Amino acid sequence: MAKITVQALMEESGVAFGTSGARGEVTAMTDQVCYAYTSGFLSYLAELGDFSEGGRVAIAGDLRPSTPRILAACARAIRDSGGVPVFCGYVPTPALALFAFAQGLPSLMVTGSHIPADRNGIKFYRPAGEMLKEDEPGMGRQVIDLRADTFNSDGTLALDEALPPVTDVEDAYVARYVAHFGAGALRGKRIGVYQHSAVGRDVLARIVRELGAEVALLGRADTFIPVDTEAIRPEDIELARGWAADGSFDAIISTDGDSDRPLITDETGKWLRGDVLGILCAASIGATSVVTPISSNTALERTGQFATCRRTRIGSPYVIAAMTEELAAGSHRVCGYEANGGFLLGSNISGAGGAVTRALPTRDAVLPILSVLTAPAASVSAQLALLPQRITFSDRIAPLARTASDHLLGLLLAGDNVARLAMQTRLFGQFAGVAVSLDLTDGIRATFDGGAVIHLRPSGNAPELRCYTEADSEAAAVAINRDALTAVKALLGA
Repeated sequence: MAKITVQALMEESGVAFGTSGARGEVTAMTDQVCYAYTSGFLSYLAELGDFSEGGRVAIAGDLRPSTPRILAACARAIRDSGGVPVFCGYVPTPALALFAFAQGLPSLMVTGSHIPADRNGIKFYRPAGEMLKEDEPGMGRQVIDLRADTFNSDGTLALDEALPPVTDVEDAYVARYVAHFGAGALRGKRIGVYQHSAVGRDVLARIVRELGAEVALLGRADTFIPVDTEAIRPEDIELARGWAADGSFDAIISTDGDSDRPLITDETGKWLRGDVLGILCAASIGATSVVTPISSNTALERTGQFATCRRTRIGSPYVIAAMTEELAAGSHRVCGYEANGGFLLGSNISGAGGAVTRALPTRDAVLPILSVLTAPAASVSAQLALLPQRITFSDRIAPLARTASDHLLGLLLAGDNVARLAMQTRLFGQFAGVAVSLDLTDGIRATFDGGAVIHLRPSGNAPELRCYTEADSEAAAVAINRDALTAVKALLGA
């Protein structure tokens, strides 16, 4: 192999570029593939004027075992492209982004986020924000020279690549939140920090300590644990309940693997849904325009608190694009969030003592957590009680090949709208009612006459089918989700 386009390498390797960057099985993410992706990223930025000879590129990674090797391949590609790698260590994705945006540097984060350790990924950032969907074709057509003297026959680097000394980015990340909320903002609270294998496990504890909380460190792990803030594992549900059983915590907090998606419990150890957390955070900053994917809880609109509520396809690039449009239209205070809880701040906001907290248009876990912990309401559960009582739940069929998911969508979308509604009713009617409307923004989202919602969507970065449900009670949302997945499996013969 000598010269090849990034697009051709995607198809050949199976390492696809989705809404969260390049992701694939670790065995497929060879040094050669990661080198090519990074080289193509910088070549594309050079076309845009965002990278040139001698330019610095910030890099960081999460704690999964394959990350150091991939970082080394990326660093070699940066050097061979004429750049200078700036290694920011093993830190949260938003900490890397905060540093890189402030410095005007391209950056990349080696992370598979919440997916298991047999997979990994690379998330790419332009100097002022995430790579968006419109950037993908430009990156895909870049031609990369994979010289024979750079790699061994098995795709590994021919020579070891040492990462540079670490450039600290954590201090600025901590200072951002201490300045915004004010020293002592959490004084008198006792917070449990579920650390597991999150890359931000120590910095998150440091932030809440510096805000005055008493902190208990919980569940630190030496092996990677795929904590998914959108589909919380039964083990994590039981752990939180057990830790909270003695009533000594105001909340337990955590994040996913790269610490850009939040988790927080109420005082009983019950985890909040990310789309509810997003509503509470948006309200706390006085947002005028809120952007969120179609899968998020409709309690957002039902609160009546926000002048504009916009729905998008699932994925931060779509949320960011819509936030940009809201800013261009003159909206005063713009934010976005995803059903996984990741919060995107599109506008500068004022913090304690009038301090200005700069926009950070990429997923952030800390702002929504602290917004709830510092709210005037006496408890987390009291804040939840003030929201319209619509409950969302999500689960998945995994593994499920994309071809099987596409086959399912083909069956459900056959014919005209009347036929499609009838198909939804046949499949789900026994427990959900009569289908009355469909939204095809991303996957198939059906609303039924009793108010239930069933939303099916193939994952963009893993071989699985996501199922999101919404109802007026938690029991109903959970039961409808279970029954919907059972019906889907029967239809697929799985």
